[in-house]
Amino acid sequence: MNFLTTERILSLLVRLPVLLFALSFHEMFHGLAAYFCGDSTAKKDGRLSMNPLAHIDPLGFLCMILFRFGWAKPVIVNPWQFRKPKIGMALTALAGPAANLLLSFVSLLLLAPVNLYTENWSAGARALLLQLFLESAYLNSALFVFNLLPFPPLDGSKVFSAFLPSDEYFRFINYRGVWTIVAFALLIGTDLASVILGPIVSALLIGMGKAAGWILG
Repeated sequence: MNFLTTERILSLLVRLPVLLFALSFHEMFHGLAAYFCGDSTAKKDGRLSMNPLAHIDPLGFLCMILFRFGWAKPVIVNPWQFRKPKIGMALTALAGPAANLLLSFVSLLLLAPVNLYTENWSAGARALLLQLFLESAYLNSALFVFNLLPFPPLDGSKVFSAFLPSDEYFRFINYRGVWTIVAFALLIGTDLASVILGPIVSALLIGMGKAAGWILG
C-alpha cells in the first residue's frame, strides 16, 4: 500500500504550518496568562514566544501530524507565585484552549476575504490557501474542545479543579496520575473522540461560522 500519495503529501504540507502555529500560540498563551497572574517562570524559560522550537515536543508533534493526537512541551508554572494560586492555575490553563478558539474564529473570518481576493490566482494555489484556513479552523476547534476535557494532564482538569473545595482540590491533584490513565484509556479504547467530541467540534464550527457571517455582513 502506498502511503505517500500526492493527496497525503499535500495534506501534510497544509497541516504542518497549521500545527506549528496552533501549538505555539496555545503554549505562549499559557505562559502569558501565568506571567500576568504573577508567575515569571514561563518568561524565564523562554516560553513567551511564537518560536515553535520553544514549544514543540518532537514525538508529540509527530503524533499530531500522523494521528491528530499528540502534545507539546508543557509550560512549567509555579502556582505559589500566583497572587491567587487556584484562580491563577485555572486562568493559565484556560488561556491555551482560549487561544485555539480565537485562532479558529479568525480563520473562519478570513475565509471570505481570502476567497474574494484570490479570484485571479491559479486554481491550485487558491485551493491550497483556502484549505490552510479550513484546516486551521477545524484543528484549533478540535484542540479547544479536546483540551477542556476534565482529565489530567489536559487543561480542563486544572479549570475544573479550581471550583472544588480545598480538600477535594488536593485530593484531585494527588490522584492526577490515576485520572491520566483513565483519560488515555477512554481515548484509546473507545470512540470518545469521534462519537462525542466530533459532533461538539462540528457544532462549534457551525456556530462560529454563523457568527463570522454576521460580522462580515
